[in-house]
Amino acid sequence: MTRRVSDEQLVELVEAAIFVADKPLSKKHMKETVLQDISVSDRRLQQAIDTISEHYQTRGVKLVEVGTGYRFQACPSLSPWLNMLWQEKAPKYSRATLETLALIAYRQPITRGEIEQVRGVTVSSNIMKSLLERQWIKVVGHKEVPGKPALYATTKLFLDYFSLSGLDGLPKLPELQSEKLDQMLNDPSVREQSE
Repeated sequence: MTRRVSDEQLVELVEAAIFVADKPLSKKHMKETVLQDISVSDRRLQQAIDTISEHYQTRGVKLVEVGTGYRFQACPSLSPWLNMLWQEKAPKYSRATLETLALIAYRQPITRGEIEQVRGVTVSSNIMKSLLERQWIKVVGHKEVPGKPALYATTKLFLDYFSLSGLDGLPKLPELQSEKLDQMLNDPSVREQSE
């Protein structure tokens, strides 16, 4: 039996569900769990989320949409003070790891060989293993060339970690860099000329 709730009750329920969830909460998951016995349209659910988001615009936390759903997170401007709550330092990633991850994010799907072609150096197996273990990247297929190398792409956990709702949230590459990357991926002789 489905129940009806007022708009205010829906906002309270959605806010509380997102707040107590141990991971980002998608609209689909909300409808399948906390809202399963409540009659609520997609439009009405989105209005509740928009109301919550608007309420938190001037607060120390914000409602953000990431790859796997919605979550509350502290405003980035407060991080210098909030970082004092944790004794552990955030992990530092090597330049090679970040370059590899950036190439996968911006040029996916991409093979390890294509990453090496652009970077001009071999990609360490440890880098690929680390990115796979963190579940920031995954194999999404194999390229139809001799050897059938794996094609890599980012995951929703990558989006969650970097607080992105989708790949369109990545910073834009300067036009010159973007063109050069395209040339290097499509013409190996360009890479040799640039070295």
